[in-house]
Amino acid sequence: MIAYVKGIYTYADEESIVLDVNGIGYRLKVTNTIFQFLPSFGEEVKIHTYTYVREDAIQLFGFISQDELIFFKKLITVNGIGPKGALAILSSMSVDVLKYSILMSDAKSIAKAPGIGLKTAERLILDLRDKIKQEDVNSLTRVTETGMPQSSLDPIKQEAVEALVALGYLSKEAFAAVKAVTVSEIYTTEDVLKEALKHLF
Repeated sequence: MIAYVKGIYTYADEESIVLDVNGIGYRLKVTNTIFQFLPSFGEEVKIHTYTYVREDAIQLFGFISQDELIFFKKLITVNGIGPKGALAILSSMSVDVLKYSILMSDAKSIAKAPGIGLKTAERLILDLRDKIKQEDVNSLTRVTETGMPQSSLDPIKQEAVEALVALGYLSKEAFAAVKAVTVSEIYTTEDVLKEALKHLF
């Protein structure tokens, strides 16, 4: 089993990224929230992985944190939830928000993930509620109003990303453009937005 892949971030699409490790490109299926934590293309990054093997394919699923990987493994033990469904759930909410939803028996929030129905969400809650440890419960104070993990961007750059997404750009495009912006110590969201748009045109 491959525990992690450390290589040069070379490519991304809506569902996956590619890391170059000594001339070999590893394609990893990822959540759509991972892009805000990735470096710029051409830089090195370490991604935790899960190897999924079936008769017709071998796939690698990538996660930015061990916590996300561990919960992915728990999700795929639930009847009716495969790797694709587990990835969809983790794309729609952070691990902390998911834990909170499970503890609160909030099946409706979990069922908002693409391909996850209400009955499957209810089964997930029944199967995983007892597997959430006390330290997990204590960590739920980190849950934000948006239910999204905190990105590495400062608040002004984060606002610029949100503005670009509102304009119709993909999340990964918006994050990449904003990260590429070099700014002075004093700057505004508008300044970052203008510079980021230059990278997108």
